[in-house]
Amino acid sequence: MGLFKQMKDMKTMVGAAPGLIDQANQLSANAAAMQAQGVPANPYMAAQEIAIPADQLEPVAGVDLETFAQVSAGLAAYNYDTSKAVEIAATRGIDETSWTTAVDGWNERIAANPAVAKQFNLHYTGRA
Repeated sequence: MGLFKQMKDMKTMVGAAPGLIDQANQLSANAAAMQAQGVPANPYMAAQEIAIPADQLEPVAGVDLETFAQVSAGLAAYNYDTSKAVEIAATRGIDETSWTTAVDGWNERIAANPAVAKQFNLHYTGRA
């Protein structure tokens, strides 16, 4: 009975192949069009080559990107309990209000700029 099920599954797969091939061709065409327009295939990888405007690296509420990343990485010791971030920040001389402002500011910049996100990741992983 397993052999007949395998044959049926094979027939279904072969029947679906033309549609899958069409989808693959469409994805390929879309990728080629995006590349022709200068859109990077992976914006996070392309961030290596994108210069970060100086204002995007200015500290937020006195917290620079490297410190923000290090405090964020320190949450691993607390099973990523974000309520501990204020405590970790305090060990670096950052008060609660400044930390809260920094979180909002850095998260906004990271979301808006892939190059800033890449730089954060490098600091977060200790590769910067």
